[in-house]
Amino acid sequence: MEYTALGRSQLQVSRICLGCMGFGDAGRGQHSWTLAEEPSRQIIRRALELGINFFDTAIAYQSGTSEQYLGRALRDYARRDEVVVATKFLPRTEEEIAAGVTGQEHIRRMLEQSLRNLGMDYVDLYIYHMWDYRTPLYDIMEGLNRMVKEGKARYIGISNCFAYQLARANGLAEREGFAPFVSVQGHYNLIFREEEREMAKLCREDQIAMTPYSALAGGRLSKRPGETSKRLAEDDYARLKYDAAAGQDAQIIQRVAQLADRRGVTMTEIALAWLLGKVTAPVVGATKPSHVEGAARAVELKLTPEETAYLEEPYTPHRLVGVMAQNTEAAAAQPHVWSTGDQEISE
Repeated sequence: MEYTALGRSQLQVSRICLGCMGFGDAGRGQHSWTLAEEPSRQIIRRALELGINFFDTAIAYQSGTSEQYLGRALRDYARRDEVVVATKFLPRTEEEIAAGVTGQEHIRRMLEQSLRNLGMDYVDLYIYHMWDYRTPLYDIMEGLNRMVKEGKARYIGISNCFAYQLARANGLAEREGFAPFVSVQGHYNLIFREEEREMAKLCREDQIAMTPYSALAGGRLSKRPGETSKRLAEDDYARLKYDAAAGQDAQIIQRVAQLADRRGVTMTEIALAWLLGKVTAPVVGATKPSHVEGAARAVELKLTPEETAYLEEPYTPHRLVGVMAQNTEAAAAQPHVWSTGDQEISE
């Protein structure tokens, strides 16, 4: 396993981050394909054996049971100071807004609940899961900064945002002396490369770590035509993200399979080796120990410039899907509320 700094932070993370969305009580979440606790523990333990020290979860994953499973496994199999744990919080609910709960109060409540779920005193990385268009940015950044100052989060990150939003947030943090976002978790893989338009450039210039989700496109980049899995069959959200572009993506997936045959490796290794050439640490989900083993092997695989170009050549622009499409709709319906602390500015 290889390790690297997470952006400008002092965190040293494995080049593979184990995504824990697939862990948790299926009866308490949106996904029917998630794993119960014992098989989740087996995968977490195997990840640790392979040198993976970076784990990503969220309070929204199966009503917090993903956090609970991860926390208990790490307590049994690792020392706290040997692992980097990231979790995420969602925007305020309608009920909280109606009740007058501020963004700062919401962040405190969410993080304290996540810490109870994890059984930990702090998280290494606390991630703003998606942009809240109805909460002033100043309120979010000050609330996150308070959590860092109190030692409940070592660093903060952001997910599912546009490059200009990240730039605006970190500009505010710099002006006010707040903790900045050191990482961004966006939708990025070999068949969805829209992050290359602006986000990747911003991250290179500002030394912000990219830790993308959906690294294997919900399994599409690891399966040959005709092959399936429980997740491919039952993950409605992944189908929403990928089915509309399946025709234009097919040639890329075929090239991944061809190159895997040529190199004598799996499609997973090829697809992740490509992504590892672009980002700090992709978030890779696993529902079998073999999945995490394949991800770890990808770190050792280096593609040639010619192989990289071969994989990239068929790509055509994609429309925004999933959370980012929802962000676009939300931005149109509800203008941004930026706050400088003294006044609010709407756009």
